[in-house]
Amino acid sequence: MNRRRARRPRTALAALTGALLLAACTGGAPAAGPAAPSAAPRPTAPAGAPTAPGTVLVADFGADTVTFVDPVRGPLAAVTVGRAPYGLAVGADGRAWVATAEGVAVVDTRTRVRTALVRYRTDTGPVRDGEYRGGGMGIALSPDGARAYVGVNVPGGNGVLEVIDTARAVVTATVPVGRRPFDVDVAPDGSEVYVTGHDSFDITAVTAAGAGPLRPRRIEVAPYGTEGGLGSWLKPHYAAVRPADGMLLLPFEGERLAVVDPRTGRTTVERMTADTHQHGAALTPDGRLLVVGTGAVDPSDGEGPSLTVRAPDGTERVIPLEGPHEDVAVSRDGSTAYVTGGFTRDGYWNGITVVDLAAGTTRRLAAGDRPLGVAVL
Repeated sequence: MNRRRARRPRTALAALTGALLLAACTGGAPAAGPAAPSAAPRPTAPAGAPTAPGTVLVADFGADTVTFVDPVRGPLAAVTVGRAPYGLAVGADGRAWVATAEGVAVVDTRTRVRTALVRYRTDTGPVRDGEYRGGGMGIALSPDGARAYVGVNVPGGNGVLEVIDTARAVVTATVPVGRRPFDVDVAPDGSEVYVTGHDSFDITAVTAAGAGPLRPRRIEVAPYGTEGGLGSWLKPHYAAVRPADGMLLLPFEGERLAVVDPRTGRTTVERMTADTHQHGAALTPDGRLLVVGTGAVDPSDGEGPSLTVRAPDGTERVIPLEGPHEDVAVSRDGSTAYVTGGFTRDGYWNGITVVDLAAGTTRRLAAGDRPLGVAVL
């Protein structure tokens, strides 16, 4: 498409675009933007109240909390976890592991109480807010829940994967990975961990703790090439692991789906149709891939925000969304998607969009403060 062909040699255009937009996807210093939207009303339900199954949990990147959200009525309660929480993962035992700028917070989701804060071994500089802050980004749990894996951003350098023993709530190992680890995923059998390096155009595959020495392998994932380096918009963001064969699925620009074989490092590219800058990804129980479209980088050339629903045979349904979004989670029965409005660039809003995947209808729900990470309890 003309938009992508024009972008590949566009170093000057990338610089201009980064000056006009918040540069979350360029790795440069953030530009000044309009005032942030007002936060959603803070929930008043007391912490410690029982949490019903199907409640949605979001990480409030604009605050120091996670918010529990009833998908019909809205916010239920907020729990303080630490500065600028980004990703989160919830285990079968009901504990949520939340990657913040300060460390990984542990929250008992049944009683809505933070029970621990696991400090990073890695020096990430001053604790602060903002899209370039140091500290945890992507996070995932091993299938048995024995370990949490968190991608730690080190401003100005390569990231680190930190391994946490969940029984003791301590860091047991660190492994070097790519720059700005947006996402962390685990192989279905738990044997490997995959860290998506946004600013290094790669996946770092790491042998999981307990399955041998922690040896990282770099796999470049750059279906548009790496021209522009840190100034490029055409980088990987989030991945999903296909349970049937262990392939990694990484969407790019609503045009290309990179399908990566982590065993060989080989990447094949399949066509996508949304024509929008893409971030969060998740899989439904029946194998559909859900991909969040944040809107065109250049509004004059590309489509607006959307949720792509991609069937296993490659056919797609693109559901328009109102305003930018960041990440997505799906209900346990696969009928509903919850898309966070936090977004890593300017234009975010304080809520989630609830998507009926059968009907293709959407409903906006005020919830949280710049919510990014999301999980269904």
